[in-house]
Amino acid sequence: MERKTVIRAERIVKRYDGFTAVDGVDFEILQGECFGFLGPNGAGKTSTMKMIACVSPLTSGGITVSGMDVRRRARDIKRILGVVSQADSLDPDLDVLHNLLAFARYFDIPKEAARRRAREGLDLFQLLDKRGSRVEELSGGMRRRLLIARSLINDPDILVLDEPTTGLDPQARLMVWDKLSLLKSQGITMLLTTHYMDEAAYLCDRLVVMDHGKILAQGTPRQLIRSLVGDLVVEIKVRHAEKPALIARIESARSGARVEDRADTLLMYPENGSISLDGMGLDGFDVVHRPANLEDVFLRLTGRGLREE
Repeated sequence: MERKTVIRAERIVKRYDGFTAVDGVDFEILQGECFGFLGPNGAGKTSTMKMIACVSPLTSGGITVSGMDVRRRARDIKRILGVVSQADSLDPDLDVLHNLLAFARYFDIPKEAARRRAREGLDLFQLLDKRGSRVEELSGGMRRRLLIARSLINDPDILVLDEPTTGLDPQARLMVWDKLSLLKSQGITMLLTTHYMDEAAYLCDRLVVMDHGKILAQGTPRQLIRSLVGDLVVEIKVRHAEKPALIARIESARSGARVEDRADTLLMYPENGSISLDGMGLDGFDVVHRPANLEDVFLRLTGRGLREE
């Protein structure tokens, strides 16, 4: 069955004091999918999410959420959204349970329903035994899980997740991924920004890669990897002093592969999915063949320069 479009953005622009953070982008997000926004710092991801969540006004263009215009029906839209921002906005004066109950009041949720939903959320994210603890007593990972549980208190149709697993250890991240996958299977639509490429590959049905306020590419993770990188990457560990001679040998072999210099590794991207290493003089080097991934896509599109916030 064809899924309907729940979020539509048309030529949206966001400017701050003359700086263009989002520069005329278009996209559609379907019901029940996880849609990702990838990009370096300053790419426009969070600005886009804030416009969708009705917390930052558009400069121009249009966004509809479940058929509602963000300019005209912000209050109605916020009622169907659950938002997990980068900032920790938990109330340190309340315990874990009452952080959720207090938040429920913003949605006029009856007390019994709020208490039931709060317990369900805490149980889902394995925080029920911490319900009486002060927020300051929780680890960073527990606080992030509590923020996600809080975002579910209004039983949202759409979850807006801005780097939801930042700072979590690997076990906690996997647990959050599992819970988000469960929520998606129940029909909740998700918007996700993340700097973890494995997270995007695991959770996202489709995604866009943004930089300098524009969309550089969009598609499923598999489509983007195949179309922009290919299936295979060859990694060659190399000392800095050996790089020039090795690059020259690779180029003289006319393999047709694209070569990228990344710190202590040379990456080779075969044009046709396979490559012969004969004649490159790789004896003695640590050579690994691996599948291409979203990190390869990300770095090819946005470069390797460090971006500050």
